[in-house]
Amino acid sequence: MKSKKKSYTVYFASELFSLKHLIGNAYLAEAIYEKSHGKYLCVLPQNIEQRRTTAHSIRDADIRALLACDLALFNYDGTELDSGTVVEFMFAKFADIPAVILRSDFRHGGDQVGDPWNLMSSFYPRCASVVLNSIGLYKTAMQTRLRASTRRGKLDEFVRLAGQHSTADAQTMCEQIALACVRALDRVVAVEPVMPKHLREEVYQWLALMPNFRGKQKDLRRELESILENKVARDLL
Repeated sequence: MKSKKKSYTVYFASELFSLKHLIGNAYLAEAIYEKSHGKYLCVLPQNIEQRRTTAHSIRDADIRALLACDLALFNYDGTELDSGTVVEFMFAKFADIPAVILRSDFRHGGDQVGDPWNLMSSFYPRCASVVLNSIGLYKTAMQTRLRASTRRGKLDEFVRLAGQHSTADAQTMCEQIALACVRALDRVVAVEPVMPKHLREEVYQWLALMPNFRGKQKDLRRELESILENKVARDLL
């Protein structure tokens, strides 16, 4: 009898303020699930139900979802990193959650030689980086498709100029990025925890209090205790 394949939840931190953010997040999350054969299931903050829409309640829901997940993926695109994503990255490191930083933006930023972002987000344990040139991947996919179309026969120029094949090129690009993320997630999930066992309970009790979550402290402590127990049972801590 074959044992059931282990799967993991991945908190996907990214901007979610526009059409391209929402579509890009959803598309990449699905591609990661498919390329990992169901091993990694991304939890998208944009999909978290918000019964109350106060800023405090939205922040609380996102942090609690992050802490409950097995791993985390952080999108570090843009000339300036999204501040909320950076805060969530630091929470993940406080909780010793395996993390992957993704940058698909070809522009260089930051203040160091190496990672193209601010050095304060670098050098943490149980963390891997995926740095890719998305426009380069897209152009390569487009050129490959055009060459294949030419070999098959005359390419319909009107259809090409209308951009009817652009989504196929974008899909190819997304699948390549997803595969790189899956490989990075495989690496970080295999890394041993760095948090000492004798500090685990204290750290997670502090994480229940430090963010000033709304709710009863007793309930919050129980929630974090349950999260910790689940991580220990799954050999994540």
